[in-house]
Amino acid sequence: MVRVRRKKSIPLKDGRLAGIARLIRHHILMSTTRAGSGHPTSSMSATDLMTALMFGGIFRFDLDRPEHPNNDRLIFSKGHASPLFYALFSVAGKLTPSELLTLRKLNSPLEGHPAMAFPYTEAATGSLGQGLSIGVGMALNAKYLDRVGYRTYVLLGDSEMAEGSQWEAIQIAAHYKLDNLVGILDVNRLGQRGQTMYGHDIQAYIRRVSAFGWHTLSVDGHSLPKILAAYRQAIAVRGKPVMIVAKTLKGAGTRYLADKDNWHGKPVTPQELDRVLKELGPVDQSLTAAPAKPLPYKIPPGARKPAVERAAPLAFDKPTPTRKAYGQALVTAFKKYPNIVVLDAETSNSTYAEIFAQAHPDRFFEMYIAEQNMAGVALGLSRRGKIPFVSTFAAFLTRAYDQIRMSQYSRANIKFVGSHAGVSIGEDGPSQMGLEEIAMFRAILGSVVLYPADAWSAARLVEEAARHVGMVYLRTTRKETPLLYGPQDEFPIGGCKVLRQSDRDAATVVAAGITLHEALAAAEELRRDGTPIRVIDLYSIKPIDAQTLRKAAADTGHIVTVEDHFAEGGLGEAVLSALADTPVRVTKLAVRKLPKSGKPEELLDYEDISKRAIMQAVRQREKATTPSLRS
Repeated sequence: MVRVRRKKSIPLKDGRLAGIARLIRHHILMSTTRAGSGHPTSSMSATDLMTALMFGGIFRFDLDRPEHPNNDRLIFSKGHASPLFYALFSVAGKLTPSELLTLRKLNSPLEGHPAMAFPYTEAATGSLGQGLSIGVGMALNAKYLDRVGYRTYVLLGDSEMAEGSQWEAIQIAAHYKLDNLVGILDVNRLGQRGQTMYGHDIQAYIRRVSAFGWHTLSVDGHSLPKILAAYRQAIAVRGKPVMIVAKTLKGAGTRYLADKDNWHGKPVTPQELDRVLKELGPVDQSLTAAPAKPLPYKIPPGARKPAVERAAPLAFDKPTPTRKAYGQALVTAFKKYPNIVVLDAETSNSTYAEIFAQAHPDRFFEMYIAEQNMAGVALGLSRRGKIPFVSTFAAFLTRAYDQIRMSQYSRANIKFVGSHAGVSIGEDGPSQMGLEEIAMFRAILGSVVLYPADAWSAARLVEEAARHVGMVYLRTTRKETPLLYGPQDEFPIGGCKVLRQSDRDAATVVAAGITLHEALAAAEELRRDGTPIRVIDLYSIKPIDAQTLRKAAADTGHIVTVEDHFAEGGLGEAVLSALADTPVRVTKLAVRKLPKSGKPEELLDYEDISKRAIMQAVRQREKATTPSLRS
């Protein structure tokens, strides 16, 4: 049952908010026309909604301290309304009118969609359907982790409500009873190419959002008194998130633009600008306003403080799946990195994130089978100073790639962990096999890609991931693998391990994870046959230890890469890139056939990435006619 505390309506004085809204529309038109591009009409439909929120005593924010822990958070999920976003802060005194006119110019912080160059941006948005998930992460942080009083507001567009990720976020917000989360749905009827799915049928949105367990309010999105009343009702709701569904007009404020199709993403021309500004009416450019001050911040009783003691030592004494070592290592890493939070997509008994969940249930959030939302929630938590570890089967991270790639633009500090990687998972078949995700994460700017081969390396790389500031992908293996290392071994990011080496090596085999054990088995058999080879554990695929690889290339003249991943974009291509200017023959073994069900050993052999295939690649080495032949 939702309890609503109703507050007495406070009348507006002398139309001040209306004047501010008119000034903001003026700024939107001026900046987009000067830029020659942008989305003025999408910005103008939400102007009254945002004016009332930011300057009507609802939004609490210290403009001089954007990182104040009790500031309310505002996310523009409809990121193309960035001209409105910037105009709000201009009225607040943080941008001059001339600075607004640098919109979309090179080196201006006012990019086409909100980006981190602008200090009041909570997260980079613009790929639609993601802002609400980010808001869920921030609301989870306030309610369950930091236990502070800030609210998170998310401006949504009606077009993006067709995205499945929105409904993933709506479900999970209701599940966690996020009554500190307010969505503001700007139903302006028109999308990029015409009417949206439901047009101005406000009740269609009300029915759907309400059915997911949200408290909903409908409002005339251009009536400032009614908007303010809706906000006051929203912040009085307890036990449920709130969605304000506002009927608006695209291009509102001028007859020339209002509710007209084919204006999406188009500024008015300089010739049209005078006419549109006259319709807008006179503006007072001296008007300024500010949000209300945030609530005082007090550290909640029992709030966690960084631990100074060293993590308790782990103990591995038998073959262990690296996925299980991941779960165990999370518990010990948390002692050193108490900002760790763990998310999982209903696979925690397979990823072994359940070990952490059992030890620290207050730091674990079940995200269910909704990977896109899980990635967005992780970004929201990361932006509030947490270190999210996000785990599921490696294959299923691919469906969240848009959220993952967008996270790089928000300076995310997220650790993604993919288990059940490669054909070595066996009988479950190709739908469950992660075979593309190394390529996916390698393509992220500044990312780190790690692939441990045993329990000790997995445990140490969990700590390395937690220590590293930035996006990390850690690939784990389903089946148990023999121990190769001990508690004394270190695994710095960007390094590798040379496990077999002699001055007579006929070739160098570079592998990671499950195929490293195949390489070691091949090396042992080849040694007995009088053909020693060098074996490198490339546990850090990105960044890569190019120096060690170049030395191996110079010493042996033949590099064999072997990986339980498709040939495109994985370990082999990382090695090829590192050796691009090195004269050496490279043989690349990878998954090249359509995978199928079978026993792990059968599938490794079927895909020619087993001990047998490695030995064959070394033995069948032909004399290269050119020193830079690749195969």
